[in-house]
Amino acid sequence: MRAQVRGYGNIDTADLKLTSCDFEKDANAMVLFDRAKVNFSFMGTLAMERHKRIKILNDRGKEQGNIRIEYDNVYGVEHIYNIEAQTINLENNKIVITKIDPKLFYFQHTDKRKDELVFSFPNVKAGSVVEFRYGFVRNISVNFPAWYFQNDIPTRYSEFDAYFDSRLGFTVASRISKPFARDTAVPNGHVWVVKDIASAKDESFMRAKGDARESIALSLNEVQGLDGKTIRLYDTWETAGRKLASEKDYYKQLDQHLGDEDDLIKQAVALKTDDEKIAFLYNKVKTTMSWNGYEHWASKDGIKSAWKKRSGNSAEVNAILYHLLKKSGIKAYPMLVSTRENGLLRPDFVDIFQINSLVTYVPVDSSKYYLLDATSKFETYNQIPFNLLNSYGLCLDKEKDKYNMVFLKTNASSREVIVMTGEIGADAKMHGSAEVVSSGYNRTGKLEILKSIDQKKYEEFLTENDNNLKLINLKSENVEVDTLPLKQSFDFTYELNNTDNYLLFSPNIFTTLHANPFLSENRASEIDFGYTNSHLIIGTYKLPPGYKVESLPKDANMIIADKSIHFKRVLAQEDGSIQLKYEVSITRTTFSRSEYPDLHEFYKKMYDLLNEPIILKKGS
Repeated sequence: MRAQVRGYGNIDTADLKLTSCDFEKDANAMVLFDRAKVNFSFMGTLAMERHKRIKILNDRGKEQGNIRIEYDNVYGVEHIYNIEAQTINLENNKIVITKIDPKLFYFQHTDKRKDELVFSFPNVKAGSVVEFRYGFVRNISVNFPAWYFQNDIPTRYSEFDAYFDSRLGFTVASRISKPFARDTAVPNGHVWVVKDIASAKDESFMRAKGDARESIALSLNEVQGLDGKTIRLYDTWETAGRKLASEKDYYKQLDQHLGDEDDLIKQAVALKTDDEKIAFLYNKVKTTMSWNGYEHWASKDGIKSAWKKRSGNSAEVNAILYHLLKKSGIKAYPMLVSTRENGLLRPDFVDIFQINSLVTYVPVDSSKYYLLDATSKFETYNQIPFNLLNSYGLCLDKEKDKYNMVFLKTNASSREVIVMTGEIGADAKMHGSAEVVSSGYNRTGKLEILKSIDQKKYEEFLTENDNNLKLINLKSENVEVDTLPLKQSFDFTYELNNTDNYLLFSPNIFTTLHANPFLSENRASEIDFGYTNSHLIIGTYKLPPGYKVESLPKDANMIIADKSIHFKRVLAQEDGSIQLKYEVSITRTTFSRSEYPDLHEFYKKMYDLLNEPIILKKGS
């Protein structure tokens, strides 16, 4: 088994002569092996040695010779050292090794939390093997970093060796698609090996990449003291929440008196309903505070300092909102969460390093609550932020000593309605007008795009860069009124496909339903739409003089087996016009990998129907 991992610079010529990956034939490169040996000391220092070797199979795989290794720069607790890297080629049946000059290793500051080690291998070509090794240390640690067996390219062999003091106990969480090639306890540690792992793919409606990648993670949950007694740490999320809430340095920073809060609280208290108070303070914090772009679940200097600066990380911005709501008589609580990009917060694996942000939780009754994130400028107070949906949050109720995990979901349906009228002229152009009404998350998504790009680019977004479609006089209503749907109206011209006395056009325009997101036969990750959704397309099109309908799509009514997705199409011809109505309704937000074949087949048929053209013919 270990023969797959060779010493640095010790390579089998068979690997240099390798031309393809036997378990992923179309791969441009592959990981020959990737091994990490991690030691976790009783004093909380984590040290790792890593050795990785990559085979470049063809010219398209040469980009794998550019390496970026990310690490945490907060408080300077993580460091990379003893870096070595080299390119190995077979030239005239001789092994030629080209080492990287140590001066060509660069450390780059990427954001407020992360740095990167960056380097590129020299003399990389089809057939090359590149390898690197380095040491890594985390001076303060209570967990192992997750080890991902799976990469963006196929991996022949991946090994994770974990060693730790016998007085420490860990919880293990693994995500693999087939049995470990090795799963062995060793003195003061454990070794896990996975072989022949396919490359990880970006897939439509997946969560964070890490949620789907084959991996293993360890979290420290108990320590045996010098007196022989075992101290339990984070054995449950309730324990983790209680411990955090009891730490003065943590909780005190979330509930400090703000310099000019009295006037704000007075204004809020004067409002009649709790909803009015929540909306007022939510919008006030959103417009007053500037988010510095840094996700965190703790405040560094306290909310008083952040309020004074009018800027803070996500915990500080939302803790300010929590504080003001509580002072105004609203039952509000801090909640620890993991954003969609960070990954799913797993209720069965207690590891506070899964958490990356803090929001404000406001329970209304036993079945209704608000989840407020004042860093998101386009969300509304009564809509759970999209990047938190279908995960969990840990509510910190210090007064009642309750620390519950809450599944974050929405029962509210989002909707988009498109109403179009058009008249086809003798020049094979349709001139018409349209109104698009977007509510719920459809409103939020479009509003964010509308405010982040100029109008020309937004028009290209609405037409999906279709050169046959041109918008005129685009107007947007209710942009600043977050309680009403976003309403957009415009005129348009649509140049139809004109061939041999035939006109063809698709009524599926100005929608987000053009490209089938589920073309692949196979699926590695679960499908997560986030929210339920519905689309309604209504159109009336006047035929041009001298033309008749040659082919009109037939009425259709499709329902997936569990009735969670419904497609309906109705068309009619009357008085020289075509009337149509298309409806798509999705009433379920997540689907497992095992359900993908049925979903794939349904979407194929639905998109064929959505994009089926109307055909007109000139003549009698």
